[in-house]
Amino acid sequence: MFGRQHKESMLDHVTGPVKAQLSTVVEDCDVGTFQRVAITGEDTCGLPVEDLWEAGEYLVAAFRIRERYMMASMQSFPKSISSLLKLASEDAKEDSEPVSLEHKTDGPACKREMFGITFDNDLGYRFKMVDGVVCVYENSDQLDANDPMPISFPCLEDFISDMNLLTALTVNGPLKTVSYRRLSFLEHRHSLHVLLNEMRELAEQKIVPHRDFYNCRKVDTHVHAASSMNQKHLLRFIKKSMNRGGEQIVDVQNGKRRTMQEVFASLKMNAYDLSVDTLDVHADRNTFHRFDKFNTKYNPLGQSILREIFLKTDNYSEGKYFADLIKEVMSDLEESKYQMAELRLSIYGRNRDEWDKLAKWAVHNGVHSENVRWLIQVPRIFDVFHTKGLLNNFQEMLSNIFEPLFEVTANPQSHPDLHRFLQHVSGFDSVDDESKAEPHPFTMASAKPGDWSTDENPPYSYYLYYMFANMTVLNALRKQRGLNTFVLRPHSGEAGSIQHLVVAFIVAENISHGLLLRKSPVLQYLYYLVQIGIAMSPLSNNHLFLNYHRNPLPDFLAKGLLVSLSTDDPLQFHFTKEPLMEEYSIATQVWKLSTCDMCEIARNSVLMSGFTPEVKVHWLGEKYQIEGPAGNDITKTNVPDIRVSYRCETRLNELKIIYQAAKQAAAGEFNNDA
Repeated sequence: MFGRQHKESMLDHVTGPVKAQLSTVVEDCDVGTFQRVAITGEDTCGLPVEDLWEAGEYLVAAFRIRERYMMASMQSFPKSISSLLKLASEDAKEDSEPVSLEHKTDGPACKREMFGITFDNDLGYRFKMVDGVVCVYENSDQLDANDPMPISFPCLEDFISDMNLLTALTVNGPLKTVSYRRLSFLEHRHSLHVLLNEMRELAEQKIVPHRDFYNCRKVDTHVHAASSMNQKHLLRFIKKSMNRGGEQIVDVQNGKRRTMQEVFASLKMNAYDLSVDTLDVHADRNTFHRFDKFNTKYNPLGQSILREIFLKTDNYSEGKYFADLIKEVMSDLEESKYQMAELRLSIYGRNRDEWDKLAKWAVHNGVHSENVRWLIQVPRIFDVFHTKGLLNNFQEMLSNIFEPLFEVTANPQSHPDLHRFLQHVSGFDSVDDESKAEPHPFTMASAKPGDWSTDENPPYSYYLYYMFANMTVLNALRKQRGLNTFVLRPHSGEAGSIQHLVVAFIVAENISHGLLLRKSPVLQYLYYLVQIGIAMSPLSNNHLFLNYHRNPLPDFLAKGLLVSLSTDDPLQFHFTKEPLMEEYSIATQVWKLSTCDMCEIARNSVLMSGFTPEVKVHWLGEKYQIEGPAGNDITKTNVPDIRVSYRCETRLNELKIIYQAAKQAAAGEFNNDA
């Protein structure tokens, strides 16, 4: 057994209030009824002392960078790491107060009236975008005097410096060695844990009444609204729309209004002729590494006009068909009761009225469900819009995306529908083909957004920094107003450069995909230690970038990374009415996941989701924000306390090794005791 003595050793060299904070976390990990693996001897790390010293200092530096950005933007950061950062700080004071880093995105409670919300008074603030970031002024006089309110955000110079430092760390030899060895240890340790405790975990699940995998809450943390239905569902909906509303005007071409029957007649198709095969929206072997061909699968029958009619919010019918289709998807989720989704809707930044049109679509059509939260995805296609003459420069795109949000925050009456809609929005996503080449890196020499007026697309890091900076200022204003704040959850690591994951580590609360973490042990170790949520979509990856059997999800899960399963695009990749269950089913069969594994992934999906704390309390238990088994309610999650305790103890042990190495490296001595 590996119990009290081990937990006491985890607090070695810790003193003062920090020890009191950490000891609470360690005690919360105490289950005491399962087998632990003990490693004894003088050298329990198996690493060269010099490498461990250097790695410890660099990892602490990386933690500090992420903490600074997360705190500035009001995103979440692990309380255990925050406490240990105070321990590692040379100027830490013994009488310092504990830091609370629980992130709350307060929004409508689980039983709140649809889009019901109160309207606050106009603050009278004025806004102006300067060098790509919105500045807030208390009144017109301060705007004229160019005297903005002191809302801080990480400046461009600091961001580029931090990005370059973390990029350098990913290729640092000693840090790569330490990260790889510790990740290997975590993987093998999990194998031993399963061998010793699998039956205990199963027994713990069996004694819980009612709860099982089917009725524990699970969230589809990455799914695009325009492809959230399966192909058969879309086919039935199109046929029903043709039969019941064939005389409805749905399009204008060359000044002539056309009915749905006329549109399909021009395509030489009728309702009877339509089939899944003719619809041709499902991905196949021809889409592998061909993102361009995959994008064409959004066009039913290969016709962009049908995508415009059925899968867009802004069209001649004001998105009526898409609203009805999404409400059917929501109805299916509500029928399943225990499945939720975070649907992505697009804001392109082509013009300033996009937000009002989207909000009007959602509010006036009643597109709402307690099982759904919205994320706003911003496609990285400035080059397309600039080439078409829709935008003059990149700052114009940023202004179209963010200034309406500042206006509605300061004066809800200015955009009433948008004010209602934003209560159900969790955050922002950044999407596009990551495999596209980026000719020029983001440096201080890069053009400012107001000067970026070429047909060349800005790099990934450029998009994310300016989205993050504006979101940080916006969150500060919304917190002042008592409104829900937003998080950044971009696509990252699906393909392309490793640097995308570096940038996401700095500015993003969670990411989608994360496949390239398998190629960078340093980043993989950092994502594990900080517990950055990763929404993985193996079936999507299988058709686009990585064969199913090579997907790193089971390895990430074994090591303890915070991973969830998601569908991405059921229209292209799934066949059944419950695509999320399809993901779980295939993953379980292929990788031989246990019931405990499946419930752990489901719990992870709720933890990383954007549903409100009130809802998460109902789904996970009142203490879900506490690390360790004290925060786990098995009667709600069906995850054994043994598994949660193992995860907590293992991660705290890794943190202890890192901080002990960093502190003793600074002192010039090291006691290699794990």
